[in-house]
Amino acid sequence: MNKPLSGHDGPYDAPVEIRGFTVLPEWIDYNGHMNVGYYGVAFDMALEKLMVDHLGLGEVQVKALGQGPYVLQSHMNFLREVQPDEPFYFRFRMLDSDQKRGHYFAQMLSEKDDAVCATQEALFMNVSHTTGRSEPYPDWADARLGRMVHDHAGLDAAMQVGQAIGIRRK
Repeated sequence: MNKPLSGHDGPYDAPVEIRGFTVLPEWIDYNGHMNVGYYGVAFDMALEKLMVDHLGLGEVQVKALGQGPYVLQSHMNFLREVQPDEPFYFRFRMLDSDQKRGHYFAQMLSEKDDAVCATQEALFMNVSHTTGRSEPYPDWADARLGRMVHDHAGLDAAMQVGQAIGIRRK
């Protein structure tokens, strides 16, 4: 299928904002704030909205084409606690893409004061549900990912992008 399933061809906001999230009661841990595991859930929920609403990928792609994005690698930074019932949103920037993969950086921000609470840098790949192997995106999807990379190229680099993990010693 070589026609878009949903989303749009751009131009894409730089960065793309995804709104409408609130910390759910079941996401709160014994420390009284959002549990570390639910940050991953929240980033994934926001990524799905980016995929479907802007790029025409994600669940609509799986249903129509039997292929979809799999996250291969993810690195999160936790910068500030997120409290019970706190509303938050995301900013996404597409850093790079090729025919099969995308590399993005996202920030989770508090709706109260726009403070960055967490970041995620991730690499995803298009995977066939029939073969379980990588598969090139359809031409229209490849073009949209490339357009988003182009539209986001002028954004200032975030200090968390490409960060190594480890104990820093003097």
